[in-house]
Amino acid sequence: MWRCCKHSENSLEEDGGPAASPQFPHKAFWVSLSASLLLVIIALGLTGHLGLPQLHSQPSKIVRITVPDQTGALINQSTVVDQRNDLVTFSVTSPANHTSTVLFDIKHGLICYKPVEQESCFLRKMEKSDYDNVHSLLHQSTHKQNQFQLSGNDTQRQTEFLAVLGASQVDVSTLDKPVQDLCLGSSVHWTRRANGPGKQRLVYFCIDICFPSNICVSVCFYYLPE
Repeated sequence: MWRCCKHSENSLEEDGGPAASPQFPHKAFWVSLSASLLLVIIALGLTGHLGLPQLHSQPSKIVRITVPDQTGALINQSTVVDQRNDLVTFSVTSPANHTSTVLFDIKHGLICYKPVEQESCFLRKMEKSDYDNVHSLLHQSTHKQNQFQLSGNDTQRQTEFLAVLGASQVDVSTLDKPVQDLCLGSSVHWTRRANGPGKQRLVYFCIDICFPSNICVSVCFYYLPE
């Protein structure tokens, strides 16, 4: 009986009956692999979908500031705050309707001034007071308010003199892209902060920049001999 049963089992194996049983592990493996791949694809899709709003969570914002100058004439200023790239760009319109551009490149610690009707740009490294003023604007831009009317009586006014180093012309191609874009086709010069031009020097032009923190800075330029 034992041999008979054994012979019967061998006969069944030769006939291919139970031979199908080894295929089940392979089938389970492919099913498991397909399910894992499907889960990975879904996870990647959800990650991309959730990550997309994060990239655009801080778009550029325009903040407008109006303030009377010392004569009572209104100065209109529009500021583009790009938090993603740490850039703040001022477009300052004078009472004579002339617009100058001032770029604060916070990431690289530079300020670039481009006066109206001049084919020149002027660079200066940012200092602590510059960071403080710009950070107040960045903080304000996170709120819904995008327009400020500053009072002439409550505004703290400061004057800053910058000496233009005429012999220190900068190769524009060595500068970072934000400054390159602003100063395309213009000569670029370094400046340094000074106490004043002195009697032998003339102030050639000034740019007034105002911040929501009720601070206005009049940046005045004069040239040093080469």
